[in-house]
Amino acid sequence: MGKNLKNIAVIICFVSVLAGMTAANIIKADADLSYSERRKLAVLPQYSFQKLISGDLFEEFEKYSLDQFVLRDGFRSLKAVGTYYLFRKADNNDIYVVDGHISKILYPMNEKSVANMAKKLNDIYERYLKGMNVYYSVIPDKNYFLAAEYGYPQIDYGRMIGILGRQITDMDYIDLFDSLSIDDYYKTDIHWSQDRIIDAANKLLDRMGTEVRISKSQFSEKELYPFYGSYAGQYALGAAPDKLVYLTNEMLEKAVVYDHEKRTQTSVYVPDRFTGMDPYDVFLSGAKALLEITNPENPDGRELILFRDSFGSSIAPLLLAGYSKITLVDLRYISSEILGKYIDFSENQDVLFLYNTMIINNSYMLK
Repeated sequence: MGKNLKNIAVIICFVSVLAGMTAANIIKADADLSYSERRKLAVLPQYSFQKLISGDLFEEFEKYSLDQFVLRDGFRSLKAVGTYYLFRKADNNDIYVVDGHISKILYPMNEKSVANMAKKLNDIYERYLKGMNVYYSVIPDKNYFLAAEYGYPQIDYGRMIGILGRQITDMDYIDLFDSLSIDDYYKTDIHWSQDRIIDAANKLLDRMGTEVRISKSQFSEKELYPFYGSYAGQYALGAAPDKLVYLTNEMLEKAVVYDHEKRTQTSVYVPDRFTGMDPYDVFLSGAKALLEITNPENPDGRELILFRDSFGSSIAPLLLAGYSKITLVDLRYISSEILGKYIDFSENQDVLFLYNTMIINNSYMLK
């Protein structure tokens, strides 16, 4: 009799939990965004007979159910605990931690993507840049400093640079690998910290022929805290926050940023964006297809066209001291085929292609 009561109690508890979770999922309002994962969440799919027959309806509903599941972040954390501590795995969904630095495995190297990157740069050169001073540089991801030393798979960075060097023509390579260390990057994010890349900025300025050099003494530091980078949410176990530091001075405060997409003017730094989806958007308002930064203290100098990814948002303000204007182009959001409609290319311009290794390993995203 006692055994039967125990079984009944277990069944009642199981049914109660199941019913409670079902009710909670029905009552809970759908969320639009996941701040921890920095992405939009799936919405309830619209019914159509065609979707039903093809099976797309069930696939979309499964994604919706997983994204909108009640206590989803809690279950993500529980999974991470099991992966790291119960099963003693070295990574969880390719996320690993070394000395407080959170990183994501980049492996294997996609040589076709690297070759495609070289082709993309060559095509842009042939279309717009002949006769101009053109440079390219590569920003190492955090795995360059961490992966091999701590037993994680690592791409052959030397081979990546070698492929680019053999296939890119009429451009000078600027090596930044020896100007950076793991301490120059945020612990919870993929990006470098602006206050730690003075040496990298000076190397770019030097190799591109400008006489200007910068130092920390020329700037005042502004700190925003706490900064949880994109890897903090993916880690799912409550990482210690970073400080987001940006460097400013009178010239940068006066500089004008023009957004071609929105046809609006803004400032170099937008601290209000710190509380948004991606706090890194403090720099130049985040991901933008085409921006122009004008230096009011150097109206008649050379100009720089910077083809960049998100890393360029924080180094461009440091490079502005050497130029009258910097035009930032993000080929993830604008096609290279229409750049001539927005940019007047001339011999008074330097051109820099500056991309991190993760973009180069997935270059098909560039338009």
